[in-house]
Amino acid sequence: MTKMRKVFLSEKEMPTQWYNIQADMPNACQPPLHPATRQPVGPDDLAPLFPMELIKQEVTRDRFVDIPEEVQDIYKIWRPSPLIRAINFEKALDAPVKIYYKNESVSPAGSHKPNTAVPQAYYNYKEGVKKLTTETGAGQWGSALSFACGFFGIELQVFMVKVSYNQKPYRKSMMNTWNANVVASPSTLTQAGRKILEMDPDSPGSLGIAISEAVEAAVTDPAAKYSLGSVLNHVLLHQTIIGLEALKQFDIADDYPDVVIGCFGGGSNFAGISFPFLKENLTNGKNSRIIAVEPESCPKLTRGKFMYDFGDTIGMTPLMPMYTLGHNFMPPKIHAGGLRYHGAGPIVSQLLKDKLIEASAVPQKECFDAGVKFARSEGIIPAPESTHAIAQVIREAEQAKREGKKKTILFNLSGHGLVDMAAYDQYFAGQLEDFSVTQEEIEESIAKLAVLTA
Repeated sequence: MTKMRKVFLSEKEMPTQWYNIQADMPNACQPPLHPATRQPVGPDDLAPLFPMELIKQEVTRDRFVDIPEEVQDIYKIWRPSPLIRAINFEKALDAPVKIYYKNESVSPAGSHKPNTAVPQAYYNYKEGVKKLTTETGAGQWGSALSFACGFFGIELQVFMVKVSYNQKPYRKSMMNTWNANVVASPSTLTQAGRKILEMDPDSPGSLGIAISEAVEAAVTDPAAKYSLGSVLNHVLLHQTIIGLEALKQFDIADDYPDVVIGCFGGGSNFAGISFPFLKENLTNGKNSRIIAVEPESCPKLTRGKFMYDFGDTIGMTPLMPMYTLGHNFMPPKIHAGGLRYHGAGPIVSQLLKDKLIEASAVPQKECFDAGVKFARSEGIIPAPESTHAIAQVIREAEQAKREGKKKTILFNLSGHGLVDMAAYDQYFAGQLEDFSVTQEEIEESIAKLAVLTA
């Protein structure tokens, strides 16, 4: 049989619904709690931040949610994305494996993030919102939302984590090109930012700090709402178009993955590729292993604690049940800025707690080794975040080789690294560091939490 290198779907075959895994989870997530009352959060509590349609999607138990036609039309600029068999990479690894990847780098923003940025901008537009605020780590989310807001005439204020703001100047240029205003976080624009800078004038920032600033900017501006690129249920819902397409493409290829892998920061691209396959595990008797891969320097899934914690550093968000390192945890300055987040989304946390998925942690140098090996065989230079998934693919291939067992692997190439070349420059110069976090540091961070244990 001829090997299929690429599996494409036509526009007509693109899914018209998102998949909601909450309909099939054996144990529902515990509810988010109001930060002041410690009571479950209701729609009225979320209304200052999100349009009502997104609030409904946050709590729905419907198995499938319709994708609006206006959103489908914009998706078709780059979707459906191709499923590619990495035949040259297989040869380079010399193991009894078949490796496929979903190429999400084909979007205008270069990553999977527009899959949720477009519907979020659309639902805000339908409610008459004129301005959005958001945070971004490596800049992939900020650039995607900038791109999306342009379709609906929405003004955007982005708080970009300072270390990434300095490491990745061209992400800022992308956002500016799409007409967004971008500042380094912590900034002097918000009380939260000024408080952090008073304590540490040289703070490198974190996603938790940037979230605090973006939330404050939204709630203090009557014309503004807030938009989040990961963690929350509606965000993960929108991303499932990735895995839904992949299921159709595997049918065409007459194949199916034994292992599904995604890098992990808050959960968006991991959920996008894996939840439709997890549905097959839960409802149709399939048995794929589902693996979330995080940085060894920010190991909330592998070494964090499952408990209620804030999604931001200052404590403005609801308390969410999650695996966390503590909202005050300051991740080391790795180049995978999108993965430098202290907590995991509630749905992913519950799935891990129930042992329905696995988690792995990989050091930075191993990730860049994997990214370069992939680029030299497949041609695509992966984003630093995506190299974590590729590193796990290599680990799985090596295990298959040791055991002499055939294995079919799927991973999500969540984005390209063409605006991350400064990181690759450091790699080739031998300047990249591996950062480790001691158990004492983790326990000290978690001990500071004055919150309820889940």
